[in-house]
Amino acid sequence: MDEPNPGAERPEPETAPASDAAAAPDEPPFDGPDTPPEEPAGPRPLGVAVTPTGHPEVDGRLARLGDADHLAVGGHLAVYEDVHRGLRTTLASLDQQPGPRPGAQNDIRS
Repeated sequence: MDEPNPGAERPEPETAPASDAAAAPDEPPFDGPDTPPEEPAGPRPLGVAVTPTGHPEVDGRLARLGDADHLAVGGHLAVYEDVHRGLRTTLASLDQQPGPRPGAQNDIRS
């Protein structure tokens, strides 16, 4: 009796002919030696205009929002939290500044 050859029973896998059109789905086609593959898209500025308020501290904080344009999405939160914290501090400092109280000029008591 002859023993069967285990490798002979399996058919050979078919291979498709290589072509430029049959590139891997996540790789862009390569047009030739002079054309490099496209770079992955990086962060892009949103182009949101910030209207100046006339208050230098507030305007400086709002300008900081533009820093997020050059960061990956994961870095946006730190910028937003920093701006928010700065704006809260600026707003709170308005309540702490000494000055005439509203109505104090007209408050005449005898």
